[in-house]
Amino acid sequence: MKYNIRGENIEVTPALREYVEKKVGKLERYFDTTPVADVNVRMQVLNEQHIIEITIPMPQLLLRGEEVHIDMYAAIDKVIEKLERQIRKHKTKVNRKFRQEGSLKYMFKNELEPIEEEEPISDELEVVRTKRFNLKPMDAEEAILQMDMLGHNFFVFSNSVSGGTNVVYRRKDGRYGLIEPEA
Repeated sequence: MKYNIRGENIEVTPALREYVEKKVGKLERYFDTTPVADVNVRMQVLNEQHIIEITIPMPQLLLRGEEVHIDMYAAIDKVIEKLERQIRKHKTKVNRKFRQEGSLKYMFKNELEPIEEEEPISDELEVVRTKRFNLKPMDAEEAILQMDMLGHNFFVFSNSVSGGTNVVYRRKDGRYGLIEPEA
């Protein structure tokens, strides 16, 4: 694996670089062969919060994790745990769904323990609830106010300016996003 480690508002010291490479290197044990992939690591410090984001794009699989902690080393440990859970979850899903040769199943080692799940996952996607409501025409600011008032993370509305159906959502950084369909 090739490592691309960069820091924003933080100097990536040799000790930090070595710690990240050692921890990410432990993920190799989950694969039959060492994956040929770039490991993109972004470390950032904002208001005394240490943020680490690790992205590992591989053929047919994308591993990505982000963690925030007051200590960078603890954040690294937490994000590695998150990536390990993703690998185990993919392995479980792949074993359940793909039984033929050449599938993703053969990318992982067989001795991985399956992830413990709260509810059994069926192979079929199932809609468990349907909601219907009238879309009131409003602008994005009013939609954000409605979303906050309801305590939701997103809100679907009819845009009074463009006339289309839009979605506003709360981002992880606390700001808001707007989804508009292309015409």
